[in-house]
Amino acid sequence: MMENITDGKWDSLSVKLHDSILQTLKELKFTYMTPVQSACIPLFMRNKDVAAEAVTGSGKTLAFVIPVLEILLKREERLRKMQVGALIITPTRELALQITEVMGRFLEKFPQFRQILLIGGSNPIEDVEKFKNQGANIVVATPGRLEDMFRRKADGLDLATAVKSLDVLVLDEADRLLDMGFEMSLNTILEYLPKQRRTGLFSATQTQELEKLVRAGLRNPVRITVKEKGVAASSVQKTPARLSNYYTVCRAEEKFNNLVAFLRQHKHEKLLVFFSTCACVEFFGKALEVLIKGVTVRCIHGKMKEKRNKIFADFRELKSGILVCTDVMARGIDIPEVNWVLQCDPPSSASSFVHRCGRTARIGNHGNALVFLLPMEESYVHFLSINQKCPLQRFPPVKDVVDVLPKLKTLALGDRAVFEKGMKAFVSYVQAYAKHECSLIFRMKDLDFAALARGFALLRLPKMPELRGKTFPDFTEEIIDTDTIRFKDKNREKQRQKMLAQQKDNEKDKVLRKNFVKNNAWSKQNDKKVKKKKMAAKRKLDEGSDVDDEDISELLNDTRLLKKLKKGKISEEEFEKHMNAAETSKHRRAAATHADGPYDDGE
Repeated sequence: MMENITDGKWDSLSVKLHDSILQTLKELKFTYMTPVQSACIPLFMRNKDVAAEAVTGSGKTLAFVIPVLEILLKREERLRKMQVGALIITPTRELALQITEVMGRFLEKFPQFRQILLIGGSNPIEDVEKFKNQGANIVVATPGRLEDMFRRKADGLDLATAVKSLDVLVLDEADRLLDMGFEMSLNTILEYLPKQRRTGLFSATQTQELEKLVRAGLRNPVRITVKEKGVAASSVQKTPARLSNYYTVCRAEEKFNNLVAFLRQHKHEKLLVFFSTCACVEFFGKALEVLIKGVTVRCIHGKMKEKRNKIFADFRELKSGILVCTDVMARGIDIPEVNWVLQCDPPSSASSFVHRCGRTARIGNHGNALVFLLPMEESYVHFLSINQKCPLQRFPPVKDVVDVLPKLKTLALGDRAVFEKGMKAFVSYVQAYAKHECSLIFRMKDLDFAALARGFALLRLPKMPELRGKTFPDFTEEIIDTDTIRFKDKNREKQRQKMLAQQKDNEKDKVLRKNFVKNNAWSKQNDKKVKKKKMAAKRKLDEGSDVDDEDISELLNDTRLLKKLKKGKISEEEFEKHMNAAETSKHRRAAATHADGPYDDGE
């Protein structure tokens, strides 16, 4: 275990770096190494497996990019077009893009190496064609897309053969790779890779997950824990030392108002705003676009496909602006000069809290983080200081808070898209709250649903299991039939009207089907009547009684009528009419027989 490694200039390393690498570092203005770089680079270059834990924003990307290049440069045989020498796996597209960007700057001086980026959000066949045409010696990938590429032999890409020449594997944000459910994908990928390779694991929170990570393919790793200077070993602070961490407490219906007031007061800065779910990002993000004038507001979350990469790249270039996001942005992402990280909803796990905060105060810069807590969540502050070694200070109350919720209601009344997004956001928030890792603090039974619904500016409460059987006198629904709220987008509204008309038709069909079922039951009753007559005739024969020709004729007639009804040749009314006529005729015959009886006997 190596700790408290001091930084220094690049030429003070115990191993010599290639001149072109030193030149690129100079161009990028990286004069000094960070502790994680000075610790990892020599070990990695001496062919050791490395498991590195370092606070977020400490320069882990260069700690593996440089040794990867050095290892490939020292190969005895030059890599051919379709030979992969290095594989870097990372949990999110944004991280992969960022690594590719850094690697690309160094590769400008090493044209003999080609890199390829394999991430979701694009057509996999395009990746296959690109790989086949250009080749790749360095692959930067997310696990899902990489696993898919290994199965593309039928499309002409034999990645399993390409990675037989692999020298080095890097798992970046390694604990998150496992947290995000990529364990099976990783195991599949690892089976394709040669055992004789160097492996590096890089993460901000590593010790808790170390056993899983070691199983993922390290051989006697050197474990490195790099700490901030001047921090005692007994109380390792997991957020950067230049980061000011704050919390504020406000009621559910005041949270969004406080957020808007804060953002209006920091218009000329760069801010990240975290929400717990994709639906909350969609709803509140769109609301902020309307409410914060003269500021660029971007939204990004895990359910976005193609757009995500472009939004991320655009925001990185901005001097000021607001990026509204979920935890997809919480790990390792390096966005220049982020002044504030605002957590509107505390994340579902305490370790994610550390990563969210770490999006500011990157590599020695100053930064600020603020989390908004509900009154019953305040004990989370104490929990974080003990569990995550992450002390928080109380933030002074936000000034000039105005009620923007009526404006949000007006937006929902004027556009069905806003109304529906609000409902989905509320439902997703409640469901995420129920799954919070720290369930002793974040308890469903403490949630004030009425106050929460007011905070989401809902027009009415949604139908959901968590609200079933409960009444909310503190929540006043808007007196409006929400079905009458139209989409601002004319095409969407046209589509909705078409769907409503279809639903009406379906309702009519249901009514007709119900009637048909009733009629069907009625015809079954007539079926029974005919069967009864047959049984009665059979009984008479068995008992030796006389069955006259008229009875048999009537029975045959009834059977014929029933068949006609079933085939639809006669209507139910006609069948009923014939049956009634037959019954009347029968009664008349019976009465006549009864009247003639005594006269015959007397004769």
